[in-house]
Amino acid sequence: MSDLPFTVLDSVAFAWFLFGWFGYQRYAAWAARGGKPSLMGAMGQYRQDWWHGLIGRELRIVDATILTNLSNTAAFFASTTLLILGALFALLGTSDRAMAIISDLPFFAETQIVMWEYKIFLLLTIFVYAFFKFTWSLRQHTFCSVLVGAAPDPDEDPESLEEYVVRSAKLASAASNTFNYGLRAYYFALAALTWFLNPWAFMLVTTLVIGVLYHREFHSETLKVLRRKHM
Repeated sequence: MSDLPFTVLDSVAFAWFLFGWFGYQRYAAWAARGGKPSLMGAMGQYRQDWWHGLIGRELRIVDATILTNLSNTAAFFASTTLLILGALFALLGTSDRAMAIISDLPFFAETQIVMWEYKIFLLLTIFVYAFFKFTWSLRQHTFCSVLVGAAPDPDEDPESLEEYVVRSAKLASAASNTFNYGLRAYYFALAALTWFLNPWAFMLVTTLVIGVLYHREFHSETLKVLRRKHM
């Protein structure tokens, strides 16, 4: 066991990172489904309003433009993620030089080059995860565009119209939530970067990231503006 490149503290820090990320993700989804005021829940209500309005519009250029903008945002992050992945793969080939540079930073803890590469692999895994989330969000927004084109006439059966609105709003929310998962990966990638300094910084910044995400999702000024009185 003494030959392992990581210490007990490294193991604890890594476990805290995984627990914090996926634990918060599950909690946020559970809280939103349970009725706790959140950005996800508030925006879900507005998406239903959007699709109700879409049904009543003869020209849906505005709706198509909105979906194009959402798709472009997901595509931008997917492209950016590919560039980051390329840079990380290049970094694997220069680990010794990178370690020599970063060793001058304060609080840097000496580590083996194998452990350094494990940390790069963690970042690679995070950004691969983010890439798949962004591209899936992009596809879901494309599906929403098809639903815009297939929207029924407003004089059809009200029950059928409501079913279409609910189904379409759910798909739009799924696309947005998937994008949100990719964006969260960027936040936690910032926390993972601090592992290159030392495990204590890794755990501290992971905790700070969770705090920032929780505040923005459940207690931000943006949520207060978006909330309706009945929510």
